This record gives sequence, C-alpha cells and structure tokens, in this order.
Amino acid sequence: MKIAIPGGTGQVGTILARAFHEQGHDVVVLARSPKRAPWRVVTWDLAGTAGWARELDGADVVVNLAGRSVNCRYNAANRRAIMDSRVDSVRAVGRAIAEAKRPPRVWLQASTATIYADTYGPPNDEDGVIGGSEPGVPDTWRFSIDVVKAWESALDAAHAPGTRKVKLRSALILNADRGSIFDTLLALVRRGLGGTAAHGRQYISWIHETDFIRAVSFLVARDDIEGIVNVASPDPVPNREFMAELRRAWGAPIGLPANRLLLEIAAAFMRTETELILKSRRVVPARLLREGFVFEHPGWPAAARDLCARWRAARA
Repeated sequence: MKIAIPGGTGQVGTILARAFHEQGHDVVVLARSPKRAPWRVVTWDLAGTAGWARELDGADVVVNLAGRSVNCRYNAANRRAIMDSRVDSVRAVGRAIAEAKRPPRVWLQASTATIYADTYGPPNDEDGVIGGSEPGVPDTWRFSIDVVKAWESALDAAHAPGTRKVKLRSALILNADRGSIFDTLLALVRRGLGGTAAHGRQYISWIHETDFIRAVSFLVARDDIEGIVNVASPDPVPNREFMAELRRAWGAPIGLPANRLLLEIAAAFMRTETELILKSRRVVPARLLREGFVFEHPGWPAAARDLCARWRAARA
C-alpha cells in the first residue's frame, strides 16, 4: 500500500513509518521540516495544498498525526498554536482528499483518550464520559479536552466522500526509542526517582508500541470500522502499581515518591504541565476487543519487562 503520514516526524509517526516501511509499503511522511529517513519525507504547508496534495491522491491510507507538541506550558500563545495546528491540519488534509481524483480509502485521524473524564470509577469505553465538567478540574485539563473536541469536529466536518474516517483515541504509546515517554519514565526509575506520583491512585492508560502498530493495521484492513476507537491496552493501572511494576521490571530497589506540590514545581521548571501524570485516565478498548483484536501485550507487568529488554538491547 501507499501510506501517507502528515506530521509523521515525531515519536508516533516514526513508530508507524518504520513499521510500515519494514513491511514493504510505500511510506511518505509530510513534514514542515523534512529530515533524512529510510522512507520519503515531503515538505507540506497548511496554507495550501500545492505540491504535497498529490501524495494523498492515489494513496491507500492517510494517518494524520500533525499537531504542535503539548509538552509545554499552556500559556496563551502555546494554547493557540496547539489548537490551530491540529484543526488546521485536519482541514488541510480534508481539502486535499476532497480534491483528489483517487482519494484514500481510509483516513485515520490522531486523537487522544484525554477527552474522557478524570475518573477512579468504571473505565471509559468509546461511549464513556467526556471530561471537562468534573468538580475542581484544572483549566489546563479542560483546555486539553476542548482541543480534542475541536480536533474531532474538524474531522467530522471534512468533506471526504468515499474515504472511511476513524478517530484514534490513543492512550500513552510506549516504546523504547530515545526521548519517548517510556524512556523518560525509565530515566526516573534508573535514577531512583521512579516512585509514586502524588497519591498514586490515578489510572494510567497505555499501549505497547507493537500493539499500537497492530491496531492501526487492523483498522486499516477492516473496511467496516469507522468513527471512534480507543487505542489502549485492556489493563489500565493506578500510578502506584504502574511505577512499582516498572521498577520491578528494571530491577530498581527503590523509587522516591513525589507529592503534588513537588510535581507542580518540577513541571514549571521543565516548562511543561502535570496533566500527563496527575489526571486519572481509565480507558478500555471496547471496540477493538469486540471486533476480535487480540493484544500481544495486554497486561502491564509483562509489557514493562518487554519494554525494559528492548531498551537495553537498543543501547547494548
């Protein structure tokens, strides 16, 4: 197949591009700042479709991952950039598909499980509770939910006849690459700092990179699946348990905990937000399971051991 990945130079895009390229597919990544890669990388501009639009015309699959990184402080300028980069990229892809003589048969649009409510109760499937109205929810968390709503609404509004549209509400995608979320968490564990964050009851929803790639391939192949799909393992676990299993997988004897105040200070110093650590995301992949998808890494303890082994092997 020919697979086009707008915004595919980040961690998630690299995971997918590498996997699809190794499977023999024709992969083209659309990026604002092209860089060398084993697959083709083409410059794209959200202001128009000239040049890059031909890469979508005749493509079998489009996976749109474009959007400014959320690893920043949510000041006014960054909020505007986060929102606009996501909505504008969806609109640009939609225009290119609408103008294509041979439009893609499927458009997988990045989204996030952040849209669901902060919860310690029953898990959220695709019909779960949308967040933002919980008592005492921080403004930054509400902003994240507003971004997802706008992101998905732009996809709904895109005129793409003949192209199946899927919203990928993904959990934390864990892989052993340098600079990944897992690499960052493991760095804390290796330094003896990977203890419980705040009270530790907040749930972490995650998915192993192998299952993420397999889930995307599964959704590409299934012409009968469209709309919202939670891309997460069926085993969300509380932060306390998540970090304990990661320490056990690595062989770390201790992990110093961090209270909420310390986390807020560290986030301000690192120019980021604490939402990733403090919000309780309890998300399950009901549609994937119902449609027959089988996870290779359904549970966190075994997945943590595998990821640690991959991390060590990559740096041996």
